[in-house]
Amino acid sequence: MISKVADYLFLTLAAAPFIYYVLVLYSSWLFFRRSRNGTSKNLDFTPPVSNLKPVRGLDPEAYENFASYCRQDYPDYELIFCVGDENDASVPLLQKLMRDFPQRQIRILYGSGRNAINDKVAKLVRMVNEARNEVLVINDSDVRVEPDYLRTVVAPLRNAKVGGVTCLYVSTQDKTFTQHLQSIGMISDFYPGILVARQLDGIKFALGQTIVTTRSHLAGFGGYEAIENRPADDLLVGRLIAEQGFEVELLPYAVKTVPDYDSMKALFIKRLRWMTVMRHMRPWGHLGLAFTQGLPWSLAVALTYPATIGFAYVGAYVFSRVLITWLIGAWGLRQRGLWKKLPLIVVWDATAFMIWLLTFGRKSIRWRNVDYRIREGMLVPVVQAPVQNSQ
Repeated sequence: MISKVADYLFLTLAAAPFIYYVLVLYSSWLFFRRSRNGTSKNLDFTPPVSNLKPVRGLDPEAYENFASYCRQDYPDYELIFCVGDENDASVPLLQKLMRDFPQRQIRILYGSGRNAINDKVAKLVRMVNEARNEVLVINDSDVRVEPDYLRTVVAPLRNAKVGGVTCLYVSTQDKTFTQHLQSIGMISDFYPGILVARQLDGIKFALGQTIVTTRSHLAGFGGYEAIENRPADDLLVGRLIAEQGFEVELLPYAVKTVPDYDSMKALFIKRLRWMTVMRHMRPWGHLGLAFTQGLPWSLAVALTYPATIGFAYVGAYVFSRVLITWLIGAWGLRQRGLWKKLPLIVVWDATAFMIWLLTFGRKSIRWRNVDYRIREGMLVPVVQAPVQNSQ
């Protein structure tokens, strides 16, 4: 009797990811239905904008990324770049940008003037202070946009209840196995979590590829100065805006990023760092991810139960994951040739599960070749004890 109860309990737990998958499908359909129905975007709302871009070194295809912001169909905006110093590799390219687009308001700032762990955020502190306009659009340096970008992402601010705007992103072109794996991971794993969070609790975060807000809303939580020594600054900006009572809107609109993963090791380390940060910031939510991962549960059933039961679980897992990936990637984000990447779903799920397990044993993260511990939400450098010479 006890054995049967244990069997039923295990099979019930193993079915939990399928409940999550149904929620993903429902949330994704609701979200992307807006763009499919051609909902009005109020693109005539065009307040002056300051577009802020912290830069460190050169990303692949950096000039074309930056130039895409100079081709905006928008009446009044400025571009502000902030680099570490005059010797940064991006400076000649930015100077060329100014020559090629003399009609645009482009400024280059050198140095943040601050001593902070998060150099990107320190640069944003200076750029916000020196921006001429109230409305701010902030994005990473590897992002490429279409001419309608500013009109689209600024439009939701017409609603006074909206305090922040963010959007999804897709790769410009994947060439290597690692880049294909990264893309399938975003579409099949990362975005499903975001869309379920939106459906259940609203958007209380932002993605670094696009953050749209105002100087006033940033000042409401103390500005970037308040988070310059904390990890996951983009997530925090959205959360702190939402805590002021404003809505953060996620648009069914995607920008493009140029992939820079050149090895599985680089992808693995970056994902491990991000997941470790999430474990510290949302410990219970991170633990709950156990019930969103269908691959290990289905394999466990297949290895310990009769073939018919195992086949049912594995079949349901494969069907659900393929359907989710198609709905978000092909139908929602309009990605072509996605079917070629579908076998990578299992590879990604196995990798993501392994990384999730490893986060529970990690007390520090490695970022820009420096080890940090996360204490009370702050980054604290791990100082190695000096080696003592024995006498």
